Amino acid sequence: MQLELLNDQGLAASKVDAPETVFGREYNEDLVHQIVVAYRANGRQGTRAQKDREQVRHSTKKPFKQKGTGRARAGMTSSPLWRGGGRIFPNMPDENFTQKINKKMYRAGMASIFSQLAREGRLAVVDSLTLESPKTKVLADKFKAMNLQSVMVIAEEVDENLYLASRNLVNVLIVEPRYADPVSLVHYKKVIVTKGAMNKLQEMFA
Repeated sequence: MQLELLNDQGLAASKVDAPETVFGREYNEDLVHQIVVAYRANGRQGTRAQKDREQVRHSTKKPFKQKGTGRARAGMTSSPLWRGGGRIFPNMPDENFTQKINKKMYRAGMASIFSQLAREGRLAVVDSLTLESPKTKVLADKFKAMNLQSVMVIAEEVDENLYLASRNLVNVLIVEPRYADPVSLVHYKKVIVTKGAMNKLQEMFA
């Protein structure tokens, strides 16, 4: 599998050989969907809470007499049928949303995403990405020159300059290979990988 090597203007200068095991796999849509859903589910805090009829702050006094009013009978205003009453099946903060994904499945799914990005031309390689100073404008101009609006960069090492310069840019994410996640890979329009990071990705997902 060969990937485009971009120059400073964002143009394909040459081709780079990439490992077939990571960048040349068949696309498995079901597996990709499974790991994306699992990743998002595992990121949930699970702290939402609602109140049932016991927890709602209401009087237990019967609102009106049982018979003779023409209305439906009611025992207390915290009934789930009433506005302001408790929920019948409330969400509780002890909910567990975690989903287990086997390591082999996760590796295969990530490799499938990388391969599909490469086929669609959304994945490219650069020699390296370094900055002399932690200036957001410098990095923004660099991406503008390369004609990149929505970009995820997987760098071998994210130093302080790169981290500080990129953290306030919208639609830009710069991470090390171990922090590359399926949701971000699918989300960003362009994924840039440095040569050093490519070797690490091969170790992780091949």
